[in-house]
Amino acid sequence: GEPLVEPEVRRSVDGVLETTLRLHHVYKDVGGYRLHLRSYDGVIPATTLRLRPGDRLRIRLVNDLPPNRDPTPRDSDQPHNVNTTNFHFHGSHVSPSGISDNVMRSMLPGRGYDVEIDLPADHTPGTYWYHPHHHGGADIQIANGMTGMIVVEGDFADVPEIAAAKEVVLVVSETVFDGFGTVEHFETLFPETAARFLTINGQRVPKLTMRPGEVQRWRMLHAGYQDDFLLALSGHRLHAIARDGIPLGRMGTREYRSSSGPDDDPEAMLMAPGQRVDVLVKAGAPGTYALRALPYDQGYPAPTGPVAILEVAGEPLPMALPEKLPPAPFDTIRDEEITGSRRLTFSAIHPEQDAAGHWQEFTFLIDGKAFDMGRVDQRVRLGAVEEWTVVNLHKDDHVFHIHTNPFEVTKVNGEPLAETVWLDTAVLPRFGSITFRSRFLDFTGRYVLHCHMMNHEELGMMQVVEVYDD
Repeated sequence: GEPLVEPEVRRSVDGVLETTLRLHHVYKDVGGYRLHLRSYDGVIPATTLRLRPGDRLRIRLVNDLPPNRDPTPRDSDQPHNVNTTNFHFHGSHVSPSGISDNVMRSMLPGRGYDVEIDLPADHTPGTYWYHPHHHGGADIQIANGMTGMIVVEGDFADVPEIAAAKEVVLVVSETVFDGFGTVEHFETLFPETAARFLTINGQRVPKLTMRPGEVQRWRMLHAGYQDDFLLALSGHRLHAIARDGIPLGRMGTREYRSSSGPDDDPEAMLMAPGQRVDVLVKAGAPGTYALRALPYDQGYPAPTGPVAILEVAGEPLPMALPEKLPPAPFDTIRDEEITGSRRLTFSAIHPEQDAAGHWQEFTFLIDGKAFDMGRVDQRVRLGAVEEWTVVNLHKDDHVFHIHTNPFEVTKVNGEPLAETVWLDTAVLPRFGSITFRSRFLDFTGRYVLHCHMMNHEELGMMQVVEVYDD
């Protein structure tokens, strides 16, 4: 019930956002516990960075974490070197090479590194985020709270009802820790149901306030390390206006749910790890309302319980929701544009009674192979427009994410969607599939696709993509 505290904001000036991010341990009081966690600049979540299309993001990233206590293992698909890091601008359409959004870099403890990312002038405005992506330690670092929001400004500037709405940044995450109040070992994150409770902006059940009739814009980020959330606000609707930083052409468009998920509350909103959803909320009558995570079956139970409180009080503030939204920024990909197709298969190897298994007995695979940074799995020509079908042979849902280029989901489990949706992170239903189309534009280089349930990525569910120009 403590008032919501939003992260500090740093903005670009004259087309450049130049800043320093320092990684180090910090003591944080979270939900009644005293925890010792990794952080950017001692705050969890990290500072919100605000840019505009065409800006340059210039970061001096200083890794002041302690030296790694373990050698690099022969099998890189085992958690290791948990204090080595790097920087990922999730959802951005920028270069994946050099010192830009390059997740192949290794940033060692005790050193400083430069990151410089140029946003194209036509970059889609919207809600994005940043987090570490060094294979071996990214899962533990994200579970510590090393996450922050990036806002590329300018979306819906011509919609007066949205421009007038107060913006609220909500970084939704799951808190996990061991008996010492730390997240130092992979055993703390495994099995899948290890999360203890949910937080918003590092607070347990904070209080948001609105006046009756007021409209607010909530920029919501799922920065959790592992699980889907099915969120609902009692007495209110969450009117989606953008997903994964991409404005919607119609208010309220929702992502599909796993075919086996409950549908008893059609107003509930599913969020997968890594996803962002911008919603408009119009406050109802005075009173106290709960934002809750509802029961959801992702092959094992998703976290449930209270996430925040909304208190509606004070003098009425009559505001309107927009009657319509501008056209979505990306054109639907037509059949005649397609230059090729691919099929990927997600699967896993685990004990028959996996709830009792040790994490070393699990391997998560794509196309029957665990991740190898030295192997290119998908080679795509620059300018290609492709249709991919991603199949899940596993009994649990997964979360498909690919860097650099967003994609248009057209089918789920082989059935065409009534309304396609552009995303960069999508639920992959268990024993099911998604089909999407994507344009591979502007940038060559190597990057990755992976499951954004970070336990699965860390244990091998990732591939290298190389975009080349002949």
